[in-house]
Amino acid sequence: MMIRNAKRRAALLAVAGAAILGLGLSGCAGGGGGNDSSSEGRTLRVWAGSQTPIEANFNPFSPTVLHAALGPIYEPLFFYNKTADDAPSPMLGESFEYNEDGTVITVKLKDGVKWSDGEDFSAADAAFTFNYEPNHRDGLVSAEAPDDTTLVLTYSTPQYTNEFQILGTTWMLPEHIWKDVDDYSTFTDEDPVGTGPYVVDKVTDASYTVVANENFREEGVPAIKKVQYIGIDANQSAQDLLTAGKLDWTGMFVPNPDSVTDKGVISMINTPQDPTVLYTCSNAELGCTGPQTDVAVRQALNVAIDRGTIKEKAFVGLTGDISPAFTLMPRDAKWLADPANETSPQSPDAAAAGEILEAAGYTKGGDGFYGKDGTPIELSLISVDGWTDYNDAAKLISEEAAEAGIKVTASTVQWQEFSDARQTGQYQLIMGGVIGTSVADPFQIYKDWFTGESTSQVGQEVPTGRWNFSRYDNPIVNEAVAAAAATNDEAVKKEAYAKVQTEIVRDLPYIPLVINATQTFYNSKDFTGWPTEDDLYAFPPAWGSVAAGYILQHLEPVK
Repeated sequence: MMIRNAKRRAALLAVAGAAILGLGLSGCAGGGGGNDSSSEGRTLRVWAGSQTPIEANFNPFSPTVLHAALGPIYEPLFFYNKTADDAPSPMLGESFEYNEDGTVITVKLKDGVKWSDGEDFSAADAAFTFNYEPNHRDGLVSAEAPDDTTLVLTYSTPQYTNEFQILGTTWMLPEHIWKDVDDYSTFTDEDPVGTGPYVVDKVTDASYTVVANENFREEGVPAIKKVQYIGIDANQSAQDLLTAGKLDWTGMFVPNPDSVTDKGVISMINTPQDPTVLYTCSNAELGCTGPQTDVAVRQALNVAIDRGTIKEKAFVGLTGDISPAFTLMPRDAKWLADPANETSPQSPDAAAAGEILEAAGYTKGGDGFYGKDGTPIELSLISVDGWTDYNDAAKLISEEAAEAGIKVTASTVQWQEFSDARQTGQYQLIMGGVIGTSVADPFQIYKDWFTGESTSQVGQEVPTGRWNFSRYDNPIVNEAVAAAAATNDEAVKKEAYAKVQTEIVRDLPYIPLVINATQTFYNSKDFTGWPTEDDLYAFPPAWGSVAAGYILQHLEPVK
């Protein structure tokens, strides 16, 4: 998740210059100045969301993993383009097929691939990867390598709907390195060995640099030989660097993009994909505490929110409308069971919020706020300091809730506090994002964000690779998701999704707000090969998992 952009306009190049010196940016200025008129050999400078001080951690299982690990260094078997309903592209895998009942996936791997340390990559590494503890899930019975280029994955149930997760998000691990890792949860992997186009060169408090992997499987790739990922603590600093020509690629929210693109160096593309929501720690049985554990409070807050105003004032009209069924419309239209759930209410209804609360036994006090049994509804809403569009949205929600008699106090915290709170469930409300699906199907959201297997008791971190921060655990949802995972029959999946949608639209463990603007800024003067509206071959922001590494393989310097 990125740091969100400040609403203020502060293009002070002196400030940008100071930031550049502090970060120690390498390479000439490219389109923004400097003595070298060519961008050949120049370092590509990226901000993918890291804040300072940067700590070396390239472990793909770590919640604080540095972005270059996921795609530029480690790779899955296939690439799935989340911006389109396309077949996956080969990466380490060449092809795959299911058996008749969907319980066995046989993958043909590319021959001649090497790890970045020169060792051969083989099916034995892939089998080791799937048998490795955090990847041994979804009813995996066995992962075997009958020969060097064949991987056979056997499951206890059909895995058609889990295809993307299995083949598109499982990072291949070198057995000769990871077999000696005693505790994957604490391993920082400071010198990672992967199959991707880059290897780590240097890490400092302010930035880290990756350079071309000399053992990469495609000759001449990557054409960009050095990439520097910098740490920035506020969006405005990143915007200033873009404006000054000192940053080449980032994904962040800028309310006035023309101020960045008007010099003809930086271009912008907006690809709204991911839901922005209020996380609620919803499940008292798993240890959540606070008024938000009452579904009536969540329902009342849902109808009290003025999404139209939030869209215009906090996100300057760049976001999309969200569905409470978490279907990305219109892409996922065929999976929406009830047309009434196409869009969350855009206008507030304080009277309806009051009716919901009063029906649940709450009464309005003399101060205008609701409570029950002498205890007022008082909710704490946190967002990350510096994510100012999110901060602005949180303030608006606080004001809108007050109009409906619900007291919400908004405050900001540092990234690490935010991360710890959502991981352990020790919060009431959080402004946050949901990772959208990489295929035209909401299954992955339902599984990773709404099922009981994807969460844990408050005080414990959610399982690796899962995201159910709300601690939601509904047997009907769990069973329906399992049914969807076990079928390749579209009608059966639709029936299962209808059950999921009925439950989550009513229960609101995540209160939907908007489909977040996803602006990507990139240096189109000095580098070519970027995803564009005419050729959206990958999700474009620099923080995109898998996609970032795929994009870097397509980039070339302008000669």
